[in-house]
Amino acid sequence: MGLCDQEGIWFVIGGEHRLWLDGEGHLPTGPLSQLPPAWRSLPFERFDEWQGRACFMTDLGEADPGDGYVSLRALMEAGDDEGFRLAGRAWQLLNFRRTHRFCGQCAAPMQPLEREWAVRCASGHVAYPRISPCIIVAVRREGKILLGAHLRHYRHEDPMYTVLAGFAEAGENLEQCVAREVFEESGIRVGNIRYVASQPWPFPHSLMMGFLADYEGGELKVQEDELVAAGFFEPDALPRLPPHGTIARRLIELTLEAIRRGHA
Repeated sequence: MGLCDQEGIWFVIGGEHRLWLDGEGHLPTGPLSQLPPAWRSLPFERFDEWQGRACFMTDLGEADPGDGYVSLRALMEAGDDEGFRLAGRAWQLLNFRRTHRFCGQCAAPMQPLEREWAVRCASGHVAYPRISPCIIVAVRREGKILLGAHLRHYRHEDPMYTVLAGFAEAGENLEQCVAREVFEESGIRVGNIRYVASQPWPFPHSLMMGFLADYEGGELKVQEDELVAAGFFEPDALPRLPPHGTIARRLIELTLEAIRRGHA
């Protein structure tokens, strides 16, 4: 069976994690022969499987692909969790290929390996897709939750507040990372740190590991190169929150549920 007759789910990605969706906002499915004619000569590569259908991806390059393409976040915001996960995987693999064209040791061209997602140079150095471990934590203080407005996506007219997050550093475990990041960004100390869940976050290659923690001491002092503002909010006086589908929103809702039940 040729690729044009293969049933599949098609991930056409271009620019900075921009993805083509059909007119109803869904991932294109079916045989390639029934999709836009311009796609039939693209170099698709199988990278996964979902509900018995092969998943194929192709990279249109780093330039903006134009109309009809949306951010991967559109799938998450539409509630398509599995579509978002697969699109994120495709983007991370394609971005890995973009950023590992040459060997970091000898500068020779890198070639994809056949049996695993990796590239190798003629000298034998092998590189794998990068995954960056990152913690994200909701902190409770009595009947309130700690939320911050992050500098990188701050909008003055409608600021979004979320829980604190940061990358793990060499030589520390995740619980130490939670305590350090919270203290660095907000000036407070936390304890009773407990793990909740994780979420791949393809912007560009993070693995978010979610925690809950309790306030132990200190006064709020915002790290100005990370946060615009931060504060402890009551459940009935919340600012704009991250969208559903994010682990940040899940941690916030778990914390608010516990506060409302009187377990803060």
